[in-house]
Amino acid sequence: MAGQYVAYTFFKVDPAWRRLPIEERAAGKDAFAEVVEDFAGRMSALRPYSTTGVRPETDFFLWKITERYDDLGELGAALNATPLAGWVTTPYSYLATTKASEYTKARKPRQVVPKGSPYLVVYPFVKLRSWYSLPQEDRQRAMDEHMRVGHEFSTIHNHTTYSFGIDDQEFMTVFECDEPSDFMHLMQTLRDSEASRYTERDTPIFVGRHCGIREALDELDGATVSVSAAASDSK
Repeated sequence: MAGQYVAYTFFKVDPAWRRLPIEERAAGKDAFAEVVEDFAGRMSALRPYSTTGVRPETDFFLWKITERYDDLGELGAALNATPLAGWVTTPYSYLATTKASEYTKARKPRQVVPKGSPYLVVYPFVKLRSWYSLPQEDRQRAMDEHMRVGHEFSTIHNHTTYSFGIDDQEFMTVFECDEPSDFMHLMQTLRDSEASRYTERDTPIFVGRHCGIREALDELDGATVSVSAAASDSK
């Protein structure tokens, strides 16, 4: 039954934080980034993504993959000890784990290994209960079609994980892609599939841009923009 825990934690900074002195903001960002960088060496993967300018209720999120459940709590506690933690909320947080899919020939949990694509699309997913009362052969036929459509979009990589009994959704559905618009075309195509009729919920949907944790934090107060503007003015 061994597998991975896969979690997503979203952060939103209080606008009042931006009125703090620049030195205080910088120190808070440094402490937060140091924790993330330290834990990145302990986990299978710990990848930051920016949602600044896209989703109004989140600024960035962390994609966390580990074989050890306690890593998630230890990371959370360490982040809570940083000065920035007093100024951020977590409007969304999702937990899932890996297992072998019942619709493929795999017998062991698939390892989630990030491909390194520049964008990540994340959303919780819940099926209608009527899906589970269908005969196995009907579900297999619908999922075969679903997977066949997915394979037509070769630049998009799916990492489906399972949340039954450990979080409010049933699945965490995640896609790495080179362009967010490519994923829009995939989702539109899947609307015609048989399996889509059994979707109860597949929102909220987040599109994150992969970046370093320090870059994501600098976007909270526009520090990178300020530095670039100052450099331009000096020319």
